[in-house]
Amino acid sequence: MDSQLLPVLLLLLLQASGPWGQGPGTEGPSAEPPKEEVSEEDGVLVLSRHTLSLALREHPALLVEFYAPWCGHCKALAPEYSKAAALLAAESAKTRLAKVDGPAEPELTKEFAVTEYPTLKFFRDGNRTHPEDYTGPREAKGIAEWLRRRMGSSATRLEDEEGTQALIDAQDVVVIGFFQDLQDEDVATFLALAQDAVDMTFGLTDQPQLFQTFGLTKDTVVLFKKFDEGRADFPVDEELGLDQEELSRFLLTHSMHLVTEFNSQTSPKIFAARILNHLLLFINQTLAPHQELLADFREAATPFRGQYFGLKAEEAPTLRFINTETTKKYTPAERGPVTAASVTAFCHAVLSGKFKPYLLSQEVPPDWDQRPVKTLVGKNFEQVAFDETKNVFIKFYAPWCTHSKEMAPAWEALAKKYRDHKDIIIAELDATANELEAFVVHAFPTLKYFPAGPGRKVIEYKSARDLETLSKFLDNGGKLSEEEPTKESLAPFLETPANSTSEPKEEL
Repeated sequence: MDSQLLPVLLLLLLQASGPWGQGPGTEGPSAEPPKEEVSEEDGVLVLSRHTLSLALREHPALLVEFYAPWCGHCKALAPEYSKAAALLAAESAKTRLAKVDGPAEPELTKEFAVTEYPTLKFFRDGNRTHPEDYTGPREAKGIAEWLRRRMGSSATRLEDEEGTQALIDAQDVVVIGFFQDLQDEDVATFLALAQDAVDMTFGLTDQPQLFQTFGLTKDTVVLFKKFDEGRADFPVDEELGLDQEELSRFLLTHSMHLVTEFNSQTSPKIFAARILNHLLLFINQTLAPHQELLADFREAATPFRGQYFGLKAEEAPTLRFINTETTKKYTPAERGPVTAASVTAFCHAVLSGKFKPYLLSQEVPPDWDQRPVKTLVGKNFEQVAFDETKNVFIKFYAPWCTHSKEMAPAWEALAKKYRDHKDIIIAELDATANELEAFVVHAFPTLKYFPAGPGRKVIEYKSARDLETLSKFLDNGGKLSEEEPTKESLAPFLETPANSTSEPKEEL
């Protein structure tokens, strides 16, 4: 063999045996990294920017939760989310549930415009560009039902009286759409509403004999219920068609008992019904005389249909009239017997403007100004907040609000830092127990700055809630440089809405 060919031949042999002289099956420095696989936790897929596309290809229906490990609302949702995954798996449903650690996957949170946690998005048929925002409940059965109604029909097709009656008998509340033409646009509106109203059972029919059975001559949505009057009809406007918003309000209003117990389970539905005026009877359910009042209360409630209270136990039985839009509350001028006549008269008096609203307020604590953070209530708010000689910085909070609790240390540190500044007051007010004539607090926590001087000026603080930024705001006389970046723009945070009917979230 020609000696000049040896170097070339040796090089070829080395290349054939793999990098650095290793065999063909051995990985070396130039080997490709192994492909990432989709993992699971408690039946929920765990996705990243590398595996989302794979999951979208494999699963025609995918609900993805964008969460943050530190988010309290995400932690509360986690067990329900896993239960929902188990419910769907038991049915061999095609829908899968997945989650993405938002802070660890900034590319995905940016791509899908995630600004708060938790955020849930529903992907259908691998469509990555137009996911649907999840709008359903945050408990397992509701999550599963919301998904079922998107993958199948949201209403049962009814063909005969037997099947219709069986559906009505199966649930406390059943909504049936009677439509002469199931291809009509009104049917699409009805089914779209049924997709989201997962706490109700829906059916629809175009059968003439069923129209006749239930005494109908035109397209009508009928709500059947096992309480109160038993049935409520919503005729479809022949000219304007079916208005989804009006129908939604009708169903929410008439699916509730005429007299509904106000508690943590019913309050979201009460507020969601968008009924502005509420009359509340406060009773002690352990006392028979109080229970007997309900009959008169129900009698008076019928003609007024459609139209947090700081009470002590010994004040019951008593009435409160609430307007949920203005948050104004009214109480009877005198404490008298609760009868159908007195309830009716009280409602008419409030609606006609004969009563002035009252404002909740705690008593002023004797040591309200002894701590670094001053304690304000409704009765001393005006005197302190609008003191023309002081710059007053107030935190309006709710005792149960996670975000209020999280910022408490920074607020305490701020008060200690400025405790020797005679012209600066750092204060807080429990906005769930104290109402103000000057303004309504819509979210917790809300921070407002009341600068010294005339004019009753108020500046709402919207920046970061760390000690450094809060201090800079005070030092600059209630201003921050617009160019100055804040930690708030990088770290998640949210104000919890007061009387919120939606699930609280934490904002990016």
